[in-house]
Amino acid sequence: MENQKIRVAITQGDVNGIGYEVILKTFSDPAMFDLCTPVVYGSPKIMTYHRKALDLGVTFTIINSPAEIVDGRINVINCNEEEVKVELGRPSPEAGKAALDALEKALDDYKKGGFDVLVTAPIDKQTIQSDAFHFSGHTEYLEERVGDGNKALMMLVKDNLRVALVTAHEPLSRVSSLITQELVKERILQLARSLRDDFALSAPRIGVLALNPHAGDEGLLGKEEQDIIVPAMAEARAEGALCYGPFSPDGFWGSGAYTKFDGILAMYHDQGLIPFKLLAMDEGVNYTAGLTLIRTSPDHGTAYDIAGKNEASEASFRNAIYQAIDVFRMRRNEKAVHRNPLRKSFFDRRDDSDKLKLDINEEQQ
Repeated sequence: MENQKIRVAITQGDVNGIGYEVILKTFSDPAMFDLCTPVVYGSPKIMTYHRKALDLGVTFTIINSPAEIVDGRINVINCNEEEVKVELGRPSPEAGKAALDALEKALDDYKKGGFDVLVTAPIDKQTIQSDAFHFSGHTEYLEERVGDGNKALMMLVKDNLRVALVTAHEPLSRVSSLITQELVKERILQLARSLRDDFALSAPRIGVLALNPHAGDEGLLGKEEQDIIVPAMAEARAEGALCYGPFSPDGFWGSGAYTKFDGILAMYHDQGLIPFKLLAMDEGVNYTAGLTLIRTSPDHGTAYDIAGKNEASEASFRNAIYQAIDVFRMRRNEKAVHRNPLRKSFFDRRDDSDKLKLDINEEQQ
């Protein structure tokens, strides 16, 4: 397993956007094949179209299933039975269906153990809507399709900056009614768990943002902090989470206080993503925490305005691959530790000489 290349499944996203451009540019660097083996769920014909339009000399191999994966190459599985017309920069129902077909096929193969991690290229949330996809984004869709009862947590990551959301793709008018003590506590514990398991932080510090301006000003500008967020934090602390706040978001971001925390929990989408993208745009990664499936994506959208112009930066997409690989390795190492509890107990009880000798003797048997 240590010598096996990590199999990275990549869904094509919206074929009229910059998805194929960032995929092709990422794997125009041969060093990427030393880290992983990519499997693109999409269309060989459409990839060829984009490759020609961008004048990129990247080759690929067409396969029928993950069983045929070839290391050192981009592998492409055709997911679009019907002809799809590429209209760069234009949203279309055909492109939305093509994006969904690729996503569905990838998840079917994931359930069969076909790959290790999933990286999704950007979709158009309008054109992908159908009877099979009635969600506000990948996060909610993946939670239902492969969550097995677990809740997905949307997290944006760039180096030591990690921002998670209590509510994700929700209208602002609904946010206040969705903020409950139970949900805030759940999100704090989810974030703490992911920081430990996926990022190897043994005692992560979490900064929790307030919902209202000035953290409610002791009830003058809102009571959610007093009635919901503070009690939720107290319950999370009782279960071991190191959480602090709630902090007034403007001062928290403006003063640089965010640098003192391993993770930040924002109450709603723009409260967390606007400052994150100001700090990390072009290099940030969207990570779906909380699921067995390891899924990342770039932190940008389809970028129709520059599609086909060879202007898109692949930095965020490349970082999404790096992040998925890092989490996969972290989880694999954690499993290895749990498979050998005696070695772990050796270090935990190194000051107890009698038990230490017992551990050593047991390991030698």
